[in-house]
Amino acid sequence: MIRVLHFADLHLGVENYGRLDPNTGLSSRLMDFLRAFDFVVDYAIENEIDLVLFAGDAFKNRDPSPTHQREFARRIRRLSEAKVPTFLLVGNHDLPNAIKRAHAIEIFHTLEIPCVTVAERPGYHRIQTRQGDVQIVALPWVTRSHLLTREEYQGLSVEEINARIEESLFKIMAGLADRITPDVPALLAAHGTVPGAVFGMERSVLLGQDVLLDPALLKDPRYAYVALGHIHKHQCLNEQPPVIYSGSIERIDFGEADEAKGFVVAEIGDGPTRWQFVETPTRPFLEMVIDVRHHPQPMELIRERLEATNLDEAVVKLIIKASPENEVHVDTREIRRLLSPAAYVAAVVRDVERPTRLRLGTAQEIANAGPRELLQRYLEAKQVPPERRETLMTYADTIFSEVDDK
Repeated sequence: MIRVLHFADLHLGVENYGRLDPNTGLSSRLMDFLRAFDFVVDYAIENEIDLVLFAGDAFKNRDPSPTHQREFARRIRRLSEAKVPTFLLVGNHDLPNAIKRAHAIEIFHTLEIPCVTVAERPGYHRIQTRQGDVQIVALPWVTRSHLLTREEYQGLSVEEINARIEESLFKIMAGLADRITPDVPALLAAHGTVPGAVFGMERSVLLGQDVLLDPALLKDPRYAYVALGHIHKHQCLNEQPPVIYSGSIERIDFGEADEAKGFVVAEIGDGPTRWQFVETPTRPFLEMVIDVRHHPQPMELIRERLEATNLDEAVVKLIIKASPENEVHVDTREIRRLLSPAAYVAAVVRDVERPTRLRLGTAQEIANAGPRELLQRYLEAKQVPPERRETLMTYADTIFSEVDDK
């Protein structure tokens, strides 16, 4: 049985909602991401993991600072010194913006760091672990330009280009899968978008410029496990073989506030693959809404809610729903004092309900007006732009005429 630790989307360099740590001179948010990364490395070493597989996006951007590179390298070195084989897949955030420029993790390949393999292009790898060999088919981030030459684009429609890309990717993956031998277990490591996967905040994946990974290729029974990176939300897309996005190991923003963050440990060998999701320590993100619109003493309610909430070490966004009448009693300075246990206050927003009064005319004018005239007055009162009003009225006239014909 070979135990594989799969993680992805580290994104070192995300420092929003943070401040400088006086002891280290580093962003408190960088320290959050490094704490989660240390947890991953410690777990791998202490639990004698046989293979660590990183599915791409080590840094926030393609030109990481020397500090971010140093901190990433320190932790990869710990795995190397512990003789834990580590497989690093190149993600879209790791790629340079020009051909032949070095990518963000190429240095590990250049220096031939022991026990570290870097996959920067589609390929087949055979990795030796303490429990035996593992085959890995690697599919790093693929751009359209990697699959088609400029000459191939000429004269093709968008639909034809997409079809040509899908055909090229299918051939690449099928060809790599054909190199798998039945003597040892095989994995697929890919960084990309799978149709049907879900982004954070439950947003369905939108078909854009991403090269889509065909789910049928990922479900190939020759793979014991499919390790995916690129989407931050942890999810399993297929049971056997498991096709899994490990998700990111630390929260990026409030859109990921309710998502569990962590990595996957899979046991591969004879029989079905077993796996578990292990959560990493993360910074809490807390968005609170306190509605005081109908409360005679708004600060009483705000104080009660904040004192009853555990704000320790959290990044907090507070929204106060108030009325024009009681907004004056909302004490921002006192609210800031009550929020002092938080690690960072992202915002204190006053959402004041201001009723909108539409002036459509006198009661007599409204009674004498027809539906079209009332709609015209309504759109004007709502300050709808003239071009938009004209379009809406055109559609309205069609509806009115259909009604008149009945």
